[in-house]
Amino acid sequence: MVRRSAGNRKTRKQSGSSVNQLAWRPLENPYPPMKVLSDDQIEAICDTAYRILEEVGMDILHDGARQMLKAAGADVDPTGDRVRFDRGLIDSALANAPAEVTLHARNPAHTLTIGGNRIAFGSVASAPNASDIVGGRRSGNQRDYRDFLRIGQSLNIVHFFGGYPVEPVDLHPSTRHLDCIGDFAVMTDKVYHAYALGRERIADALEITRLAFGCGENGLADRTRIFTIINTSSPLRLDGVMIEGAFEMARNNQLCVITPFTLSGAMSPVTIAGALAQQHAEAIAGMALLQIHAPGCPVAYGGFTSNVDMKTGAPAFGTPENARAALIGGQLARRVGVPYRSSNVNASNCADAQATYESQMSSWAALMGHANFLMHGAGWLEGGLCASFEKMIIDAEMLQAMSEFLSPLVVDEASLGFEAVKDVGPGGHFFGTTHTLERYETAFYAPMLSDWNNFENWQDRGSKDATQRAHEISRQLLQDYQAPPIDKARSEAIRDFIARRKSEGGVAEHS
Repeated sequence: MVRRSAGNRKTRKQSGSSVNQLAWRPLENPYPPMKVLSDDQIEAICDTAYRILEEVGMDILHDGARQMLKAAGADVDPTGDRVRFDRGLIDSALANAPAEVTLHARNPAHTLTIGGNRIAFGSVASAPNASDIVGGRRSGNQRDYRDFLRIGQSLNIVHFFGGYPVEPVDLHPSTRHLDCIGDFAVMTDKVYHAYALGRERIADALEITRLAFGCGENGLADRTRIFTIINTSSPLRLDGVMIEGAFEMARNNQLCVITPFTLSGAMSPVTIAGALAQQHAEAIAGMALLQIHAPGCPVAYGGFTSNVDMKTGAPAFGTPENARAALIGGQLARRVGVPYRSSNVNASNCADAQATYESQMSSWAALMGHANFLMHGAGWLEGGLCASFEKMIIDAEMLQAMSEFLSPLVVDEASLGFEAVKDVGPGGHFFGTTHTLERYETAFYAPMLSDWNNFENWQDRGSKDATQRAHEISRQLLQDYQAPPIDKARSEAIRDFIARRKSEGGVAEHS
């Protein structure tokens, strides 16, 4: 038989945990990226994006950014916010953007290199609500937020935290970021995200991260350690508060992922080609702005184009249109030469079959489009309005299987198994052969969640479906969670900084 490389796929228990899962490992995609469009078609989309920026332009809602762009040669409306970009200016700026970036985690074993053929999976992010099948749906809160961190830290297939898994609205908005980033820094040892909602929040996140890593007073600029998503306000606007946060990140050599929010028929043309042309225009304009501000700073191209239900206007995810847009987005990002972000998304209201098949559709498209960053990889429901504990486990199982699909296959004399076939001959079986027994534990992927027992055994064990089993695994991971070690002096410094910033009032309301 064709055998998987045993060294890449052995399951192991998370330290202190009774849940079996694949060991942590960085992932590379060995398959060529899928090309949905021809080179000529990609060129047509890119040319239209340039025309949008040259003839229509973007509203840049930040005085300093507009002046910077004017000095660089952009056409800035003297009485308004509109900026028009020459394609030569865009190309010249983007020539400084690095093709890949290394995101350093507090635990060096969890450091990620983003770009090329590499792919990393993130947690659900930014949901206003949380849910499980016992407690039901509820507003985001600190307890659930911390439980999602515990599970995300415990799941080896979750490589990074893409933002607050759920928004803890029981914490005051002026100081919420302090508690949340502090929890990222202490409760986890993986790469995490900070929201670019103004300069102050990013400055606080950078300081907490500096303290967690034990960096000197010069800060974090020597290495990239955190990232942020910069969403354009589609169509064709970039908000000042996002620019302030992005500038602070770029000045400190931290990663900004420019991600237009282009839903076909709502915030962009109803055709996928038109939506992608607008997506490309907004993405390259945002990345060019940051390269003009801080040449060589790490940036990435974010794709989030999908469609809406034309009867209700509700976003639709995991659709054929969404999948094709994700694949084409990869082609566009590779043309620019920067890392590419995509997402695992669905529009289902519960962790059911719809949620899973829509997530499969979007995730496979991201995988075969050679996305480097898979945002919302585990736990997303309701088009992003809810973070589900059960869906986090279901997605983790799916992502584990996909990571196994990426593992190299060994085809050699031993794996071809000719002697085993010769020994068994016609009409026999291979369960007891030496060839099988030597590979008993590594021959096939061992799922964390799936139940491969027959109906009678399944019935005897309570007839639990995948969602019920996922709930039990999530509770087990919470029970088994062990906080990653951190130097006591560093954790105390983080605690003292948070206390001081809270005493100062945190971030002003207008920031």
